[in-house]
Amino acid sequence: MRLHWIPLAAVAALTACSGLAQLPESSTVGPSPQLPAPQQSLVPTVHIAPAEGWPEGAMPKAPAGWRVTAFARGLDHPRWLYVLPNGDVLVAETNKPQVPEDRKEKGFKVWAQGLVMKRAGAQVQSPDRITLLRDADGDGVAETKSVYLEKLHSPFGMALVGGQLYVANADAIVKFPYAAGQQRNTAAPTPVTDLPGGRNHHWTKNILASRDGRKLYATVGSNSNAAEGGMGIEEGRAAIWEVDLASGQKRQLAGGIRNPNGLGWEPTTGALWTVANERDELGDDLVPDYLTSVKDGAFYGWPWSYWGAHVDDRVQPPRPDMVAKAIAPDYSLGNHVAPLGMAFSDGKLPAPFASGAFVGEHGSWNRRQLSGYKVVFVPFANGKPSGAPVDFLTGFLSPDGKAFGRPVGVVLDGKGGVLVADDVGNAVWRVAPQAAR
Repeated sequence: MRLHWIPLAAVAALTACSGLAQLPESSTVGPSPQLPAPQQSLVPTVHIAPAEGWPEGAMPKAPAGWRVTAFARGLDHPRWLYVLPNGDVLVAETNKPQVPEDRKEKGFKVWAQGLVMKRAGAQVQSPDRITLLRDADGDGVAETKSVYLEKLHSPFGMALVGGQLYVANADAIVKFPYAAGQQRNTAAPTPVTDLPGGRNHHWTKNILASRDGRKLYATVGSNSNAAEGGMGIEEGRAAIWEVDLASGQKRQLAGGIRNPNGLGWEPTTGALWTVANERDELGDDLVPDYLTSVKDGAFYGWPWSYWGAHVDDRVQPPRPDMVAKAIAPDYSLGNHVAPLGMAFSDGKLPAPFASGAFVGEHGSWNRRQLSGYKVVFVPFANGKPSGAPVDFLTGFLSPDGKAFGRPVGVVLDGKGGVLVADDVGNAVWRVAPQAAR
């Protein structure tokens, strides 16, 4: 045990003095965040909340007038959620795929970060399954938990279109026949289209169906932090793809998005929005993670620039032509908060959560002061963010900086509640107004 702590202590000593004093949170969120000069160091700041798990009887904290129930406990690294038309909930129990030795990244930085990520609970073997949860009596707790699909390949996003359930594995989209009410699906997968694989630095692939059911939109994260492995391994990555379901053909809808995850249709305008994890190792206050509309054909800067035309000098050779194309995202969520899940409110929840987007912030690792580790709500008006983020589900951190849980996927359950997947607490939480069952 002591052999594991010695290198971590050395990393902590090397990184304790890196960076400058953090900016106030209010200046780092919104449409025009403050962007200080980049700060680089020989050894990057590596600070993450060690995985603790929830103490007996403890759970996250909801806003006044809302209550939390443990919709399901005892899961194995639950990451993503999907609500079926009959109210059943699918949860992807998953983690990154195993990487062959000849594809693994090497070096001191990778080794040190791997040790810290293990402490954070992020190195568990992927269960590679989708579990069905059913709350038949509507009390906010699922009485039924059954393995719906298994032997997948790091599954993440899910979408039901007609009679087919589409699943995004780490390297491809596949589909299965769906029947309402079935608790186990033993059908063989039918391939739909491949997705960029390789080393899978960012392996999570989310999907969202178009409103007419003719297309899927798929997120693909980068294979690196800032293209340090060269652009050859980034082909087709850091992008959102549009997949035609009739033919399986796909095209890149937008690029330059380092690691997009959550997707949603904004209810007022019908525009596609996403949340994205930006690059690391430029200091505590760079680069802001963001929430943005996704414009067809747009380029959002990665890896050559961030927040529009702010050049990342680490990326060689420079590409001023690409920087000139880069557009700024719509809304900063803050630095290193790691937004993953995103779901728009349906207009039926009480104020102040009636119009806007819920965002699951998985939490920072490259910042001296921990940020994220909560679910926030970004209010919208007229199809655009209209104010500062509001805390919605908190309490994931202990007073001494350990992680009871880490929020990931966020969905509305169609019954007046919000479901949140917690991959450290191994639970799905339901948050609902106190008067609602």
